Amino acid sequence: MSTRFLTAGEMAALNRWYVIDATDQVLGRVATKAATILTGKHRPEYAPFLLSGDHVIILNAEKIKLTGEKLDKKVYRWHTLYPGGLKEVAARKVFETKPQKLIREAVLGMLPKNKLRKRMVKRLKIYLAGQHPHAAQMPETVKLL
Repeated sequence: MSTRFLTAGEMAALNRWYVIDATDQVLGRVATKAATILTGKHRPEYAPFLLSGDHVIILNAEKIKLTGEKLDKKVYRWHTLYPGGLKEVAARKVFETKPQKLIREAVLGMLPKNKLRKRMVKRLKIYLAGQHPHAAQMPETVKLL
């Protein structure tokens, strides 16, 4: 029995757009739903080595919630590659200045760490307000629990 995978053109024809409203939603729940859609695990044509995911639009990024004491205790770290260049920023400061970065980092951590990751992230659009310029793509809304 042979297994037939869809070609890139066939996969592109099946691409759909989804909208997730992050108003009063927990960051992790929004990020897991977005990562599942971006990887394509919600489709029967899923293959881990193909870009089979769809596009995701996340609205109202500034109204997302973090549970517990994560706003004060969660820390984002990176290194500048210079000696002594370890930088740290608390989640509260990131949330106040760039709430879309908070969501993007959470989704990035849930995507596979391979060559497709960069292409998957390009399909993620995050907006602070409740409007987006992708009405022509006729996105479907995703309900979160």
